[in-house]
Amino acid sequence: MEDAKTNRNHKDSVFTKLFGEKNNLLELYNAVSGKNYPKSTEIEIITLSDVLYMEQLNDIAFVIDNRLVVLIEHQSTINENMPLRMLIYISREYEKITTSKNLYKEKMIKIPTPEFIVLYNGKKEFPDFMEMKLSDLFELKMELCSLELVVKAYNINKGRNIEMANRSPMLDGYETFIAEINENLKTMGLPAAIKAAIASCISKGILVYFLREHGSEVENMLLTGWNMKDALVVAREEGEEDGLAKGIGIGREEGIEIGMEKILSLIKQGYSLADIENMIKAQLGG
Repeated sequence: MEDAKTNRNHKDSVFTKLFGEKNNLLELYNAVSGKNYPKSTEIEIITLSDVLYMEQLNDIAFVIDNRLVVLIEHQSTINENMPLRMLIYISREYEKITTSKNLYKEKMIKIPTPEFIVLYNGKKEFPDFMEMKLSDLFELKMELCSLELVVKAYNINKGRNIEMANRSPMLDGYETFIAEINENLKTMGLPAAIKAAIASCISKGILVYFLREHGSEVENMLLTGWNMKDALVVAREEGEEDGLAKGIGIGREEGIEIGMEKILSLIKQGYSLADIENMIKAQLGG
């Protein structure tokens, strides 16, 4: 299997940078799953690219103890289509795993058992735990469902699922770091908020090695990530306006998709969020 580091065309997030390190990932999985795998446990990271996210990756896929775990950090409003996206992801993982095997032979091919986890740290209200099922998306409801996929979603905002955070110092530190940035944003701009949170966490002994070793990279990843979230909001608004303005042939959803494509294209060309907003306002006559 390809290593995640050689299979990436897009940028890591702070989450994948921190927990893409195997010892940190093992600690996190033990905390979330309630298991106690020792540090010597073999863990193979097999994250795919270009499946769930377009620009910055927030997913980690790995194999541990014959389990294939897909773990995602989710920062925006919870996506109700996550079970379907997970189905697409796991299908591609299994396709990679079985590429060299003959699926038409009579002998059974063993595959690792799937497990799907979402760690939510967005600003919208969300319970400590929620199960999201693929069958909830089916138009026709049946007593016996031929296909099911269950996603376990946990709220990892600071102060939520405290027992889980207590089991993983890295998760607890990450929660604290993100919470400090969000608090700083109430009185500071984004770059200053990030810098202040980094300095504060280091002074408190939180994620010290990670933040010292990757401080400037962390700043860049967070600036990209936050701007992406803001840009997608702008894209949706612009898409709705665009779709309504063009009228025939382009409805609301199509307009949103067109808006997102434009925004992402401009970001890749190096335009700032402020520049993009000005372009949108000019286009809409604002």
